[in-house]
Amino acid sequence: MIVMKFGGTSVANFEAITRTIFIIGGKLDQKPVVVVSALSKVTDLLYRISDAAASSDSDLTSQLMQELRTRHVNLASDLLEQSPALKESAVARVNAICDKLESLVNAVCAVGELSDRNKAIIISNGELLSSTIICFAMNAKGIRTNFIDARKMMVTNDEYLKGDPIVEEIEKRVPPIVAEAYKGMDAVITQGFIASNMSGEQTVLGRGGSDYSASLIGMSIDAERIEIWTDVDGVRTADPRTVQNTKYLEKISFEEAAEMAHFGAKVLHPLTIEPAVKKNIPIYVLNSMNPSGKGTAILRNELIEDGVKSVSFKENIKVINIFSMKMINTSGFLRRVFEIFSESKVSVDLISTSEANISVTVDASEKVDAVVAQLSEFAEVIVDEDKSQVSVIGKNIVRLNGMLKKTFAPLKRTNVYMISQGASFVNISFVVDREELTEVVRDLHYHLFEVEEELEQF
Repeated sequence: MIVMKFGGTSVANFEAITRTIFIIGGKLDQKPVVVVSALSKVTDLLYRISDAAASSDSDLTSQLMQELRTRHVNLASDLLEQSPALKESAVARVNAICDKLESLVNAVCAVGELSDRNKAIIISNGELLSSTIICFAMNAKGIRTNFIDARKMMVTNDEYLKGDPIVEEIEKRVPPIVAEAYKGMDAVITQGFIASNMSGEQTVLGRGGSDYSASLIGMSIDAERIEIWTDVDGVRTADPRTVQNTKYLEKISFEEAAEMAHFGAKVLHPLTIEPAVKKNIPIYVLNSMNPSGKGTAILRNELIEDGVKSVSFKENIKVINIFSMKMINTSGFLRRVFEIFSESKVSVDLISTSEANISVTVDASEKVDAVVAQLSEFAEVIVDEDKSQVSVIGKNIVRLNGMLKKTFAPLKRTNVYMISQGASFVNISFVVDREELTEVVRDLHYHLFEVEEELEQF
């Protein structure tokens, strides 16, 4: 078996879904478990619906619900135009999902209060709608396809909007459900992102969680491979929206991919790698708009050569500097500091320490007032905003001759506020002013990936 996950742009419209079904049709001999996201931009629309309902804006809520319903009904009608019976069933199912959603949304709108549980239910409907339509469309194309409700397989804790998967329970549930659904079928289809807790209440894995769902399912069925189908030709040496002349990476290690995802690369959800590593399942990042392309293979470490693979970045971060003379020769100080971050559920990325100072980075969206207040009881705390983090990622890069010189040579005129080197020798990260980020990333990419290529041409 293989797992094929298709993101929002791969199921965005009639043309994209037709292309996706063609790709799936070419893999039927490998028994695909298909995982789909919501149609492109639909999850954003559902967030807007939930916000409008919470604000008791009935006119806007009604308008947005109609937009949601019309888009999916029209798509189902277009895809199934040649199969009238299936078209009627699909449209009826789409309307039933929208009717149920609208009842909940109207109830929220009436009271003007939106719980996390109800918000999770609302934003999960994109995946339910897309998978329903695609399931009907696959059957209309002659691919016998069964529908699996992911909420019966994917189990999380009680965090409704950012559920933490209960892996042991998922591993127990997935194989028999998939095996039963596959009886007499060519393929099965399910949803990414959505799940339920142990009580059966709706949860979601958080934005971008469909990749994570696919990886957890792949781990549970001991998949031969996990394919992440998106709108780019695999992983590149930098974000092509920021840097020209990026290079395509044919293969990278699990560790490199995890670092890229964690430190800003948009191709994969940061948690996707862990379940695949557990069973040593290769992941392939492929382009649904270019199905014949090789994409990028993500493989175990010993199959990958040493060297720099990418320049990743997080555009908007905060640096929290914590200074206290009490740090000197005092055991337990670091533990006390990071317990405060943990209690406030503030996630730390980079850490740098000296004798009397700790510097950490957090995403700009993190609310740190409570953390700063607690830390200020025993330390001087300064929060620097409008900063960016840049990470050079690759296998054993710190051990490569001249790598540090290559990395920091382009930064002669740039203020560097913090440097952090990963203990695994997979990344070197540093912090710069946000306004200088684009220039820094472009210069760094040029020195690491383009200079030697230019010299070879002479």
